[in-house]
Amino acid sequence: MSAAPVEHSSPALARVVGLWGAVWMGLGSILGTGVFVSLGIAAGVIGSGVVMAVALAALVATANGMSSAQLAAAHPVSGGTYEYGHRFVHPAVGYAAGWMFLAAKGASAATAALGCAGYLLHALGAPGGTGVRVGLGLVLLLGLTALVAGGVRRSNQANLVIVTMTLVALAAFVLFGWLSVDGGLVLERIGPASWVEAVGTPTALLHATALLFVAYTGYGRIATLGEEVRDPRRTIPRAVILTLGLSMLLYVAVSATAVAVVGAEAFAAATSAMAAPLEGVARSFRHPQVAWLVAAGAVTAMAGVLLNLILGLSRVLLAMARRREMPTALERVSEETRSPVRAVWAIGGFVGLLVLIGDVRLTWSFSAFTVLVYYGITNWAALRLPREVRLYPRWISWAGLVSCFGLAFFVPWPVWTAGLGLLALGFALRRLFRVRA
Repeated sequence: MSAAPVEHSSPALARVVGLWGAVWMGLGSILGTGVFVSLGIAAGVIGSGVVMAVALAALVATANGMSSAQLAAAHPVSGGTYEYGHRFVHPAVGYAAGWMFLAAKGASAATAALGCAGYLLHALGAPGGTGVRVGLGLVLLLGLTALVAGGVRRSNQANLVIVTMTLVALAAFVLFGWLSVDGGLVLERIGPASWVEAVGTPTALLHATALLFVAYTGYGRIATLGEEVRDPRRTIPRAVILTLGLSMLLYVAVSATAVAVVGAEAFAAATSAMAAPLEGVARSFRHPQVAWLVAAGAVTAMAGVLLNLILGLSRVLLAMARRREMPTALERVSEETRSPVRAVWAIGGFVGLLVLIGDVRLTWSFSAFTVLVYYGITNWAALRLPREVRLYPRWISWAGLVSCFGLAFFVPWPVWTAGLGLLALGFALRRLFRVRA
């Protein structure tokens, strides 16, 4: 069932993003919390099998990325799977996607704010208690929300600087890490035996894969910006594939380096203790001064993730307001900046509430469940694409759909129970907003 195109009176968003701008925006969303925090969380679940989980998550992300790319190319408007679900499946399914996206990426944004604060405090040698980390996270969130509210051009310029610094820091981590590896322990820590052990604990492996899948989903920012990308049918698929390929190589290299240098247990412990695992690993290098560069890269990377998440979340909220499934006041686009200012600030306030939780492991696990549901719907919508606009075989979308809905329930049951309860709440609010519109 297809939904009729939504009519709205607010101005269209400007098409200002090209191929490499879209790739850089995707990398800015991916290379942050995922590489600097979630790898350590996953190591705590599966140990040295984290490298295998990274590879499996990349395969799932690739199927989802291809579904997202062809949907965005066929229907290039802001809103991502919220719009695709409405158009190609059913309005209720589209709403479920939009609501779960807000929950998932709101939790990811809160994790980024807390992780950024944790790295910054640890690098400065400042007290890193939960209260201090939450306070600094809120300050960072406020500044980046104001930046996004100023318009996408300014956001892209800041993102270019952030991604460049991140890539330099990660390259240094991998290079100096392998110069510090004890050769006698490499096979023990990341060799075939560790992969066999991971396969022997399938529940833990799938749990870790679910957590790491979230770390790849920044490519979704490219799709949610469909209304602002030039030549979307050509640009979006190429940008998604390039972004996923580059991020997969970096994730494998960084996770293998960290486990080879200190072992999976120490890597996971650094995440629990300071929410800054890569810096903790870098301090054990033969050249420990690299830790400062890693910390700087982590701070800028997670700031970039937070910036891109606010950007993408605000566009989904804008789309939902246009359909009267969120308060209509949020659909206003500023004539001066061509930015949905009210939606941006509403997202900033929502993420701020999640920052108050103060626990990166909890916020990341919640993000994993809700984002897997969201991308399951993405693949469902891709399966409903007309043959003439489909770019890839249907089996790719089937693989993504089964993987997403299957992995979603390998996170701890209290997390997915809370996620289902939140979905029910969302539909109750939808009914309220539609009655009042």
